[in-house]
Amino acid sequence: MFATVLIILFISGYIIIALEHPLKVNKTATALLMAVLLWTIFSFIQSDIHLTLIELSENLSEVSQILFFLLGAMTIVEMIDAHKGFQTIIKWIHTRKKVTLLWIIAFATFFLSSVLDNLTSSIVMVTLLRKFLDDRKSRIIFASIVILAANAGGAWTPIGDVTTTMLWIGGRITSIGVIKSLFVPSVIALVVPLTVQSFFIRGSINIADNHYDKHGKTEPYGRLVLFLGVGSLIFVPIFKTLTHLPPFMGILLGVGLIWLTTDIIHSSHPERQHLRIGHALSKIDISSILFFLGILLAVGSLSSAGILKNFASILDSSFSDNRIIIYILGLLSAVVDNVPLVAAGMGMWELTSFPIDNTLWQMLAYCAGTGGSIFIIGSAAGVVVMGMEKIEFLWYARRISIYALLGYTAGFIIYLLMSPVS
Repeated sequence: MFATVLIILFISGYIIIALEHPLKVNKTATALLMAVLLWTIFSFIQSDIHLTLIELSENLSEVSQILFFLLGAMTIVEMIDAHKGFQTIIKWIHTRKKVTLLWIIAFATFFLSSVLDNLTSSIVMVTLLRKFLDDRKSRIIFASIVILAANAGGAWTPIGDVTTTMLWIGGRITSIGVIKSLFVPSVIALVVPLTVQSFFIRGSINIADNHYDKHGKTEPYGRLVLFLGVGSLIFVPIFKTLTHLPPFMGILLGVGLIWLTTDIIHSSHPERQHLRIGHALSKIDISSILFFLGILLAVGSLSSAGILKNFASILDSSFSDNRIIIYILGLLSAVVDNVPLVAAGMGMWELTSFPIDNTLWQMLAYCAGTGGSIFIIGSAAGVVVMGMEKIEFLWYARRISIYALLGYTAGFIIYLLMSPVS
């Protein structure tokens, strides 16, 4: 009974979030209320309140790591932006055709998210888009493609997405194995919706002069902050590999380094207060971060209640073909966070039956990574971009979802053709 209540409440919350603009109810408020209500009901399921507190603490620990990472990445990007460091990158892109820019942005995001993570890549690329496009209608289409590119790019490397990292650390996939097997399907997952959207993109762009000096000048030490910021972001996976500490520690190292550097170089210049990190922190969208907190806590309650794992078990007993099960799990990741879904899959299938680099694990990595693009709330990248650009759920569902689904399915078919399940 309680499980049914949790599911109904979760679905109702998602519907209200999707109808944010018609209902005029902020999605962050809905997400936070949904999270608290779900955990409150879950506390009645558990006979021992201490077990509930342990579950909540573990879930909050996981969520906090993501939130601190997000805060750090957004702070670094804001510091680069304050110093007009992105002006240097803008000068490297000479095209003024929107469709050409769309392809450049898409593949830049795709490869960037394979080295960084899809969350950071999305923040960086959407910030860049704001410098190129004043027209919001065009920008939200570009931003939506960034989501698809970031998720597709993160699916084919062990450090590009949280789920592939989980499978990598858990001994289910190897670096070389996942790169060789998933690169082409991930490209297909991006190219299909990108090609379709190209037919709807027309015209040229005018770079927003209100953001930058017409002569392309950066603020004092702009290039230094750009290189420090980008270097800090790139160093995060290296730091994780060297220290085995979680990624948020690496991003905090970068924030601390930039904070110290900018304090030193700007301390004797009172007129440069807008270049200090305090100003950057004041510009971060806290509403988006709280929305992210609410969504992840809500999903965590379903995971702790065993609902997600039970659902996976139902699929396992209903379908004899694992390919169908994993394809459905990928579709489900369009609504539910892919981290608990992958965790459920890792718990459902054993290494003794499916050894390292088995096609089952590779399919799971691909589907969990790219399936989240089908709805904007299905991935960390989507949730962040949704907050940054105020993209409506229903708009994304009408304009992007069907093409994202086509790309997801096409990439899955390509994988099956390349690596038939034995």
